[in-house]
Amino acid sequence: MLVEPDAERAAGLDAVSAVPDLGADADVVVTDHHRPELGPVLRDVLKRDVRWVGIMGNPRHVGPHVAALRELGVPDAEIGRVCRPIGLNIGSRTPPEIAIATLAGLLADRNGKPGGFAF
Repeated sequence: MLVEPDAERAAGLDAVSAVPDLGADADVVVTDHHRPELGPVLRDVLKRDVRWVGIMGNPRHVGPHVAALRELGVPDAEIGRVCRPIGLNIGSRTPPEIAIATLAGLLADRNGKPGGFAF
């Protein structure tokens, strides 16, 4: 499911505008880490009992989600549920490679395997 809070960006997409009810088996991947909606969207995701939450980003930099969530009063324990970086460390550079690494990482995590996450 694609969540796109910006109506202009969502035009023509099969997307919802707000985070829906999600179950304990849901995996959430945030792909755009510099949007103004980042904090509110992640806050709403973290209110749900989802299995896994991750956000794309460079492991050499602190993720902007940390400050965004703190400004909204989200406790550090909840912020700590957000995984970053996501995907397996296979040197991905292109969007298709990043997508494959992300899906492989989710499968590894779901199956209780380390999956080569070390960066």
